Amino acid sequence: MTAPQPRPNVAAIPAYVAGKPPRPREGLTVHKLSSNENPYPPLPGVIEAAMAAAQQMNRYPDMGNAELYDALSARLGVPTSDLALATGSVALVYQLMHAFCHPGDEVVYAWRSFEAYPIAVAAAAATSVRVPVLPDGRHDLDAMAAAVTDRTRVVLVCTPNNPTGPAVTQAELDRFLAQVPPHVLVVVDEAYVEFVRSEDPIDGVATYRRHPHVLVTRTFSKAYGLAGFRVGYAVGPEPIAAALRAVSLPFGVSIVAQAAAVASLAAEAELLERVEALVGERSRLVAGLHDVGWDVPEPQGNFVWFELGERTLDFAAAADELGIVVRPFAGEGARVSIGEPEANDRVVELARQFPR
Repeated sequence: MTAPQPRPNVAAIPAYVAGKPPRPREGLTVHKLSSNENPYPPLPGVIEAAMAAAQQMNRYPDMGNAELYDALSARLGVPTSDLALATGSVALVYQLMHAFCHPGDEVVYAWRSFEAYPIAVAAAAATSVRVPVLPDGRHDLDAMAAAVTDRTRVVLVCTPNNPTGPAVTQAELDRFLAQVPPHVLVVVDEAYVEFVRSEDPIDGVATYRRHPHVLVTRTFSKAYGLAGFRVGYAVGPEPIAAALRAVSLPFGVSIVAQAAAVASLAAEAELLERVEALVGERSRLVAGLHDVGWDVPEPQGNFVWFELGERTLDFAAAADELGIVVRPFAGEGARVSIGEPEANDRVVELARQFPR
């Protein structure tokens, strides 16, 4: 008699590699620039709201998360029926694979892009169709449209693209949607939407209203600084949002996470100030990199991408010596988050020291 065996596709699931924390260094302040976290503390009122909610930890959360659904509905101007919550926007990607993909169905996405995509696809026993990004790190939307077949169920558009940085414009997305059959679900993953400063930014909410096969995913982990609480949301036509809610983990968004998210939405003025400060640091960092001879893809998130090929791990080691931890993708490049000014200064110093 053999032992219980998982489905064959489970063995093919690649491991998710989280950003490493920095190792303590004697006499040196270290900085974690490996996970695209917000370096600022929680927004005003968030800690108080979370602590108050924690007094109810002996009770289950409201399974319907009514308070957060209502707050998002009011903020976005959409009905609650067009919303779905989960433990981070990455959980929504997993849920939509299980809701829409049969084993063997194809999922098209750019590569390199968010490393959770192939994991979620493999977990659902679906098939990944990876379309290489352009040399400047942008999505090759024409090639992605051409990759759609009668087996395609989902297309993922990560904008800004993690880890390369560029964002898709509204004009580009509109052209792409005109080429994708209406039975294919197009997911616009906007985890970094608050940081976009392009001349033609995507309006995700307006786009889903015009297209019944578009779903927008967002998160509280990045700009809102709630990475430790795991709250993400999707906006899409009611039948799609309802399917995501149907396969969601019961009580997934905790009492404390919901309270923190609601309080964060109420602190919009402070949020915008912090986002602008990070965008300003991003511009300063990019200018510094240009000054020392580096050309990076246009960053529209809270990170920059270094195309390094086989030198990637050497770059990460050199960063560690300077007290900063980056996220290397062996053989390809390194993603470096925007951090505190001192940390960003060290990134410029790293770029100055490391052979171009």
